[in-house]
Amino acid sequence: MKDKFTVRRSQKKKDEYAQLKSKMYSRVLAVVFLSVVCILGIYFIWFGRGADLLVFLMQRIFNKPYYETIMMYDRIFRSNREVIWLLGTTFIFLILLRIFVNWFSRYFNIINRGINTLMDEKETEIRLPSEMAAIERKLNTVKQTLRQRTLEVQLAEQRKNDLVMYLAHDIRTPLTSVIGYLNLLEEAPDMPAEQRAKYVNITLDKAYRLEKMINEFFEITRYNYQQISLVKENIDLFYMLVQLCDELTPILAANGNRVTLFADEELTLYGDPDKLARAINNILKNATAYSKPGTVITISAERKGSTVTIYLENECDTIPKDKLAAIFEKFYRLDESRASDTGGAGLGLSIAREIITLHGGSIEADSADGRIIFTIRLPARAV
Repeated sequence: MKDKFTVRRSQKKKDEYAQLKSKMYSRVLAVVFLSVVCILGIYFIWFGRGADLLVFLMQRIFNKPYYETIMMYDRIFRSNREVIWLLGTTFIFLILLRIFVNWFSRYFNIINRGINTLMDEKETEIRLPSEMAAIERKLNTVKQTLRQRTLEVQLAEQRKNDLVMYLAHDIRTPLTSVIGYLNLLEEAPDMPAEQRAKYVNITLDKAYRLEKMINEFFEITRYNYQQISLVKENIDLFYMLVQLCDELTPILAANGNRVTLFADEELTLYGDPDKLARAINNILKNATAYSKPGTVITISAERKGSTVTIYLENECDTIPKDKLAAIFEKFYRLDESRASDTGGAGLGLSIAREIITLHGGSIEADSADGRIIFTIRLPARAV
């Protein structure tokens, strides 16, 4: 079966240049035919009326009697006819060969122009003669590939610039606070102990926030370029969700929120437990930050066939469709007022999506009637 496929593929490759080969064969035959016609033409002229015409021309040029001209003709042409025939046929063949080579080299000029178009940044498609359609397709494919790679490089450069810009913007606020409070402590060595302790605590909180933001930036860079490896194993998903809910209970209690979990206690999943826990935890933290006070965050999970689906739902202000499409983008925050003080760097949901994508899964969000629901789909078994 494999041999038949290989034969068909080989025949297909040959057929791609069938028209070009046919044209080349016809040109070669044309050169051979013209060579034969020219040689036969000279032969019949020479051994026909051509010899008399040549003697007549020599007689007029050299102004000699007919008999002497005949003798001259014999010495020059008839005595050296083999050499003359060889030179004549060679000359004719070289002329026709030059015509053929000029015609054939035209294809190199066409390909050269195609390569110039390939290197051109414009979106102009490469056009070649019909007999070079296969080469045209390949060059256009290469051009599209190069264009795509150029766009990817530009996008990567833009993402790097965005990373630097947001890093500078978000780090500046806590860093300014740290420097400001440290200056106060330095300028007032006799500051009361209670006030000094207050400023030290504030400075320390700002420094911890700064450290957290820097760690987030490094982490999203690693996830974004997939420079991490997953250590997969069978996960007790129900137990993982219970742990995550317990960890968030103190934070939720401050606003009167709580979590309810609906899942089969035997529900398992195949993946990296640490990284999946980080992804789900990021989504839960987002729900904690934006849930209305006194409301319930609902987590449910189920398995259908080879897919495990996790739903995380909470009450919040309805998110417009245009903003909903951007919540998984890096540095995006629904509430910009949270950016400098209590909010993160806007990377939590982006990191969650990267982790889920690395597991071969997907995540989406939908918001309506004052609620938002995150839907995570992950392979249940090893793939």
